[in-house]
Amino acid sequence: MKNKAKPSITRRDFLNGVALGVAAGSGLSPLELLAQSGGQAASLSGSYPPALQGLRGSHVGSFETGHAMRDGQSWTSSDAGDGQYDLVVVGGGISGLAAAYFYRKQNGPQSRILILDNHDDFGGHAKRNEFRYGDRLYLVNGGTLNVEAPSQYSTVAAGLLWELGIDRTRYFEKNRDMFSFYRDSGLQGSRFFDRESFGQDKLVVGYDDLPIAQAVAQSPLSDEAKRDVVRLYESTENYFPGLTAEQTREKLTGMSHEEYLLDVVKVHPDVVKLFQSSFHGSLVVGPDAIPAIYFRDNGFPGFAGLNIDDLPPELLVNEPGGAHGRENRSRANSGDPDMYFPDGNATITRLLVRALVPGVIEGQDMDDIVTAGADYRRLDLPENNVRIRLNSTAVNVQHQNDNQVITQYVTDGRAYSVRSDAVVLACWHTVIPHICPELPVQQKQALSYGSKSPLVYGGALLRNWRAFVDAGISSVTAPTSFYSRIGLQASVSMGDYQAPRNPDEPIALRFSAYFDAPGRGLNRREQHLAGRREMLATSFDTFEEKLRDQLMRALGSAGFDDERDIVGLTVNRWPHGYSYSYNPLDEPAEWAYSATDERPCIVGSKPAGRITIANSDAAASPHTDAAINEAYRAVSELLHA
Repeated sequence: MKNKAKPSITRRDFLNGVALGVAAGSGLSPLELLAQSGGQAASLSGSYPPALQGLRGSHVGSFETGHAMRDGQSWTSSDAGDGQYDLVVVGGGISGLAAAYFYRKQNGPQSRILILDNHDDFGGHAKRNEFRYGDRLYLVNGGTLNVEAPSQYSTVAAGLLWELGIDRTRYFEKNRDMFSFYRDSGLQGSRFFDRESFGQDKLVVGYDDLPIAQAVAQSPLSDEAKRDVVRLYESTENYFPGLTAEQTREKLTGMSHEEYLLDVVKVHPDVVKLFQSSFHGSLVVGPDAIPAIYFRDNGFPGFAGLNIDDLPPELLVNEPGGAHGRENRSRANSGDPDMYFPDGNATITRLLVRALVPGVIEGQDMDDIVTAGADYRRLDLPENNVRIRLNSTAVNVQHQNDNQVITQYVTDGRAYSVRSDAVVLACWHTVIPHICPELPVQQKQALSYGSKSPLVYGGALLRNWRAFVDAGISSVTAPTSFYSRIGLQASVSMGDYQAPRNPDEPIALRFSAYFDAPGRGLNRREQHLAGRREMLATSFDTFEEKLRDQLMRALGSAGFDDERDIVGLTVNRWPHGYSYSYNPLDEPAEWAYSATDERPCIVGSKPAGRITIANSDAAASPHTDAAINEAYRAVSELLHA
């Protein structure tokens, strides 16, 4: 790649995000354009969070108070002057907003509820990023991506989506070709081999659609590694002769996929690299920290000759989400396919805010929510029965007596306290022991057990996507690169919103990075800790430079020019991303394969008087239905407190 001057977007971006005007020739900022199109782009700080670019997600200003609390700092607070609330919810993500919704449904619309969140936007991990180019809006998810396996949602979770106006039948009728559009247009996926790992940069178009011998023949792998790849895919050898089906399953459960490939199948070490990102989207680690059985049960090659039976599909039928690595993909793929909104699951959080706080987002269903403006000034008005207070980090929650809880929070360096009949802690399990010191030691230990996965979801606005068309691709999988997944935004239509279908038009590009730590002998929890440290030490400039470099190396020969073609960029870092799910390599297998009450997530989420605990951590599942189910449970527990 040729040497280039630092692109102008970096000079204009601050680490905590700025609104970047990308209106071609208009001279208008995103705020002015949004107002021009009928949206209300204002908040108490004078900014509109979804339109901010630069480093977002866990942004500067959202975590410093939490870190100070973790390190032992305490605050003297003054009364916030709000009077008595019926409920305080700590955490404004899907679980926290759903808890407020369920509480009001059970106790009436007159219920006074305060929702506290440490970010400058509501939604938790389910936030959206907005771009403007000319007079058109472009959306991409800033976090939580989709409604996975919606046909398997509980009555509670499916019922909430229906009440909010999400009609699955209407959605799929309008978006039948959502994921097939690019393929129908002649575009394919691709595999990028980087020179750092494979000795040469090489983009193989249609890698996963070709016969494996043809696909790997185009790769820069050595001849020995190529032969081993073909052998892995085509072999019907039983590598565990004499073992029963049950013994074979136990054997695969107790060894990593890397160990299976190197020591059992005996492939070249470069073959393992091909699978480094296979579970990044769910477990955020590679084959060295994932049991071989997860790969087998999800249809990966190398297991065809083994004496082993499939798991019964009903084994995890009541568990949230689709496949978590623990089961055959057939269950996850049964019924309706995944639902994906233009802004990811921010559509759900915006619908919840619409239902809870009057006047913030006008409209009535999933179609008009996509392009509706949000008036952030109305989130925390005194006349609202439900108030959402942003930029507010809870630092202490404790009972004052049997019928009252005091919640202390910090805003702009000053501490305040509010009183309520009850509190739902819909924040991360790992922060609850610091917030709620009165909990028993065993419960605090259970809450601290899991380690959430560090990951990045990013969005870039491209001036056009002609280079993708000329290359014949819609996405790039790069198993050993900084960004292991890069792809054009799904072609979704919702209300007045239509994803671009003309390659000469601008489009949102999605990219993701997963901070694992392979090759160090670390288990999954240890890799998450190491990855988190690496992420927090990574500047926005580095995130940007890595994206530009990777796109140029993969698509430069097809005419892509990063300086010309990238006109907007947002990087959402989530050091504490996906909820931790259990791993039979290091933990009891029944934790991963059953709903046993001995799991730390269950021990940790027990109610304590008028304080209950929600969030997807309580289900050891990173999925949206887990967050909703746990919110319902937490609110239901208050009825018996």
